[in-house]
Order: sequence, then structure tokens, then C-alpha cells
Amino acid sequence: MAERSIDLESVEQAAAVFGNGDQNIHLLEKAFHVIAVYRGNALKFTGEEPDVAFAAHAVEGMLAMLRSHIPLEEQTVRYCIGLARGGEENRVRELTGEFIAVTARGRPIRPKTLGQKAYLAAIRQNPVTFGVGPAGTGKTYLAVAMAVRAFKGREVGRIVLTRPAVEAGEKLGFLPGDLQNKVDPYLRPLYDGLFDLLGGEAFQRLLEKQLIEVAPLAYMRGRTLDDAFIILDEAQNTTPEQMKMFLTRMGAGSRVVVTGDVTQIDLPDKSRSGLLDALQVLRGVEGVASVYLSDSDVVRHPLVQRIVKAYERAQAQNAPCPQEG
Repeated sequence: MAERSIDLESVEQAAAVFGNGDQNIHLLEKAFHVIAVYRGNALKFTGEEPDVAFAAHAVEGMLAMLRSHIPLEEQTVRYCIGLARGGEENRVRELTGEFIAVTARGRPIRPKTLGQKAYLAAIRQNPVTFGVGPAGTGKTYLAVAMAVRAFKGREVGRIVLTRPAVEAGEKLGFLPGDLQNKVDPYLRPLYDGLFDLLGGEAFQRLLEKQLIEVAPLAYMRGRTLDDAFIILDEAQNTTPEQMKMFLTRMGAGSRVVVTGDVTQIDLPDKSRSGLLDALQVLRGVEGVASVYLSDSDVVRHPLVQRIVKAYERAQAQNAPCPQEG
């Protein structure tokens, strides 16, 4: 049996490392088959040599996040565990220096995974970026955060957010109200991100001044969008023709981010996804970047990560795997 100790600087730091009801420590004990004891200012792990080393490295990553004011939520702790197990615990420091924006309530927005960091770097460095990955990886929210940052920094003059209004087994025509009422449910995730980052009042003011536009993809036809940060969300539900139409709306001084999950395509069976088509057609084109996020980048409830993995296993085994909208 081996032992390894880590000094914790204060009672507050120890409380954050342990988590509510010691949940973080229980995660570490279960992940690495070690026993944790806190005495004095030291957290001591006991177990097999490789296991105690991994557990200590995971805590070092957690402490690096705390020093950068990143809260130790369950998903954050699980990510530190994954990095430690892969011998990449030192890469946690790559996340702590990154900063995107502050929400209307003062919460700092930072990448929570290395995949998210690569995604943000691609957006900064390329006029067109494709962000592809499963639900919960932050594709849309981070793109909206980058759009708000560019707008506030006067890199662009407006923000344009769009989605294809594709029905996931439901009939749009039976929804009550006028056209705007019918399409609003499809655009709600985009509204939510803007509300969080700008606040309701500022969002409404910018919307009225047409400095922010949130509209269905069909409204983009025939337009040229200059000096804009343009986001196409749920792009897996575009046709190749729609994708080409959208990408050719890009005007001078504009930046485009396309997000989608190729495992959740709601198009009719015989229709090819415009996202899949574009990823193939535009491969190697200068100025176009493609970033693929995975289940390890999921930052929602930990169960979402396990659901994504379960579906991936089912698909790999060619088992029936229904698509969920």
C-alpha cells in the first residue's frame, strides 16, 4: 500500500475540494480505489501506488481550477479525474487562463474542457468554424458567448442567429399564433443564451434596434450579411442546398459559426444532411475550421455523458438506435 498527501491552504479550500456531503472526495475514492483522510491541513490518499498518484494529480488539477475561480461542480471534478487518468493533469492549466465573457449576473464564462478550448481557438482564428458534437458540449452557448464578445468589442456591428425550422416528429402548423409564434420554440435556445449573457433589458433593446437578429434559416435567402457574427445552430437539419445558401450569405467583415450534432438528424430518411455534406466538401478549404467535440466535453448533468456513450455503443454495434430530437 502507498500513501500520498496534498496540503490544502485553508478550510475554505478544503471544503471546496471535498464538495457538498464530501461528494468530490467520494468520486475520487470510487474512481481510483483509494481511501481519503483529511487531517490538519493535509489530504492523504491510501491505496496502490499508481492509484494514489492519479488521485493526487486529479486534486492538483482541481486546485488549479479553484485558484482561477472555477467552481468544482461534479462534471468539473470528473473531467479532472479523466485528465489525471490519461496523464494529462498538467493541461488543466490551459483552461484556467482562458476567459471569454461575463454573464449579466457576473458569472465568468470559460471553457470547461480542452475540446471547448480548441473550439474557441478555432472561432477566433477562422472566418468559418464548424462545431460538431453531442448534446451538452456547449457548442451553441460558447458560440453565442463569442458573438457577444465580438459585438461588445466592436469587432462586428451585429449578431445574427438562425436555425432551420425542422419538425422533430411534430407538426409546426398546429402550433397556435402567427408565424413568429410558431418559429419561436425553435429559436428558444438562442434566446436563452443571449438573455444569460446580456440580460433581458439589453437583449430587447438590441433586438429593437436590429443589432441582434434571431430568425429561421429560410429568412436568410437572398441576403448579404456584412460586419456580422452569424451563428447557424442545429445545422444537421439543413439540406445541402440550404447549407450552401447560408454559407454564401457571408459578407465583408463577418464571421460564421455552424453548430450541429450529426447523431440527431431530423430530416426525412432520404435527405442528406447539409452539415455532413459541408464537412466533406469544405475539408481543407483555407479559412474553414472543423472542431469535433466528444462525450468527454459534455458539461451538462453527468448522466448526459453516460447517455451519449450508451448511444455511441449501440450505434457501433449496429443495434437499433432511435434518433431523439
